[in-house]
Amino acid sequence: YAIGPAPSRESYLVIDKIIGAAKHSGADAIHPGYGFLSERAEFAERVIKEGLIFIGPNPESIRAMGDKTAARKLVMKANVPTVPGTPDAIDSEDEAESFCKSVGFPVLIKAAAGGGGKGMRVVHKIEELSSAFQGAKSEAGSAFGDSRVYLEKYLEQPRHIEFQILADQHGNTIHLGERECSIQRRHQKLIEETPSVIVDEALRAKMGETAVNAAKACGYHNAGTIEFLVDRNRNFYFLEMNTRLQVEHPITELRTGIDLVAAQLRIAMGEKLPWSQKDIVFRGHAIECRLCAEDPENNYLPSTGVISHLRPALGFGIREDRGIEQGGEVSVYYDPMLSKLICSGATRTEAIERMKRALREYQLLGVKTNIPLHLFVLEHSLFTKGEFDTHFLQNHFTPEQLPHAAETERIAAAIVCAVRRHSGNVDANAFVPLTGDGSTYNRMKPTNWKAQRGDNMRGEA
Repeated sequence: YAIGPAPSRESYLVIDKIIGAAKHSGADAIHPGYGFLSERAEFAERVIKEGLIFIGPNPESIRAMGDKTAARKLVMKANVPTVPGTPDAIDSEDEAESFCKSVGFPVLIKAAAGGGGKGMRVVHKIEELSSAFQGAKSEAGSAFGDSRVYLEKYLEQPRHIEFQILADQHGNTIHLGERECSIQRRHQKLIEETPSVIVDEALRAKMGETAVNAAKACGYHNAGTIEFLVDRNRNFYFLEMNTRLQVEHPITELRTGIDLVAAQLRIAMGEKLPWSQKDIVFRGHAIECRLCAEDPENNYLPSTGVISHLRPALGFGIREDRGIEQGGEVSVYYDPMLSKLICSGATRTEAIERMKRALREYQLLGVKTNIPLHLFVLEHSLFTKGEFDTHFLQNHFTPEQLPHAAETERIAAAIVCAVRRHSGNVDANAFVPLTGDGSTYNRMKPTNWKAQRGDNMRGEA
């Protein structure tokens, strides 16, 4: 159902157009998704007023926890530890400067009305404050229709750990364990995994109980996420609550066996949770990579174009939640995330190895992607040992380190598949792929190629 032109301010952020589409389609409920209006209390109120079911928390909870400054105040009353910050949104650079002087640099400017790294700036010295303050306000206004920002002390070497919670409308609240989201660029998550290598049973129980208490503090129901920062001494601090489903929710589904979207629907229908906390059993390890149309070699600049070839990775233990198709266009208007590739295994090592294979087999032509960046992270010794924090890419990544040979192999495989699809008499021995610097790569015979590419090629290459 057409809801307007591509710019979100004229379509996805216009409440009347979303309600109109719901009524025109005959829907009786609205799931708000991940972004746009998903954490806007006035949207939830309007949905309810129009006689529709909002598949999410009540408007009061969204207002209390969706506004990051209000959420901080609320959880502090419930004795949840928080990072030092301004109690309210601030309007002027003078207020920002006063806070910086009181807590010292670095500080973090954050959007009061949203998350996902939008409207966020790190300030290391006073000379950076003015431009960062105005930049954060501008980006927050564009992303959330609300330009308010607040400030927090910026923790050094933190780990980003979040807890998935489920709460019904009858007072029952549980957590489904943690997700580690420390591999980030521009404060946006790229790789998530569960469990975290730094969270043992005792810390999981303590953080999980804190997450549940934070949710109960605002009378929350439906799915939500309590996010924490964990320092080097494993002290944890409340960061924010996302009053919606998270992009990375599939890894929790794979580790617990619980379909979170189905749970959201049942809670919205008024059903009780069928589980207590003791019923939740964690199995294995799961990891998710966000595949984005962007250029890691050029400061993560978004890449646009038409997807001329798409052949996803398949196989046991691989799941993909994809929002693209071959022939589709990647435009400048929305988030560059194309797909979520999720792999699971009995152990962390198995999940990582499965993910590396899936990334190498994934074929996508037409736009640049961050697949080589994911491979760089997964193959890095510090990631393998679990010794990383939210500054990992900032401290350890340079474009020269990208595995270009792996990228070239994927492109070569895609070309061979495309040619073979349209011609039955191609001599595979005549095909000589090139390395990233243009030099000749080792000639591959068909049988060797199939062995290197895995069993997903079905003999086509």
